[in-house]
Amino acid sequence: MTRVVFLLVPGLHLLDLSGPAQVYSSAADLGLGYELRYVGEHADVPSAQGVMLRAEPELPSLCPADLVLVPGWRSPRLAGTGVLTDATLAWLREHHAAGGTVASVCSGADVLGRAGLLDGRRCTTHHELQDELERRYPHASVVRDVLYVVDDRVVTSAGIASGIDLALHLVTTRHGPTAAAAIARTMVVYARRNGGEHQASVLLRHRSHVNEAVHRIQDIIETRMTDRLSLAELARLSGCSERTVTRLFTRATGMTPLRYQQALRVERAEHLIGHGTTVESAARMVGFEDARMLRRLRSRPGYASATPRS
Repeated sequence: MTRVVFLLVPGLHLLDLSGPAQVYSSAADLGLGYELRYVGEHADVPSAQGVMLRAEPELPSLCPADLVLVPGWRSPRLAGTGVLTDATLAWLREHHAAGGTVASVCSGADVLGRAGLLDGRRCTTHHELQDELERRYPHASVVRDVLYVVDDRVVTSAGIASGIDLALHLVTTRHGPTAAAAIARTMVVYARRNGGEHQASVLLRHRSHVNEAVHRIQDIIETRMTDRLSLAELARLSGCSERTVTRLFTRATGMTPLRYQQALRVERAEHLIGHGTTVESAARMVGFEDARMLRRLRSRPGYASATPRS
């Protein structure tokens, strides 16, 4: 039985807590072997939304398989907020040193920083807190505007709903994408958002299936979105025949691997164009040889977006 221990800080955001808690509660319902615990320095913990929570006031002994997760709290700034004792910070530090995993949502990254767990590691937090986190922990490498970052069993995520993405990623790492997809369906959310994505609507629309082979192919395409990927190479990398790749992928996603890659490229290009990049530059940045193909795809049904055409 793996324990997921939530460290409750006064003023915590309910969704920072309830999102990951629901993921692991659903995982337990599926028989994946999780026990949820809620601990804090005080038995009564007020939330930012006014709901009073109850916590175990004694910190448990942990084993390396256990996860400690720190939800964020209402924090226009980090300095002077989320105060915890040195004993609690040492408990976090010792758990990681013994081989355990620690994670945070939003401002919870500051707790990991105070425990010394961000030094020399990549991390992230809510976009409104990134500058302050960087100033407070100059030996950390703050990755901006991503959903979550994993570095040597220290897992940090952005604000609020990204805690769900973090938890689903950890479930995927331990149990595979099929388990994560089943949990996401139970929660009525899409199965996966990759940590490095800002907003991945194409990925989300086509990740709600449970075919692990197709998930692997999608991982390849997403990682190498700008490369020329032949069907033969996808087949080799995924360990399937070309015919099987096409059949499984189309059945699971409703599109061919090439169309999926094009949709990802167009979506990324739309984002770049919406932030001031020219169509020509955006086309080259996402892997098109020139802007003609991008313009053609942007005009087709199924590739359209709300971004004004240029």
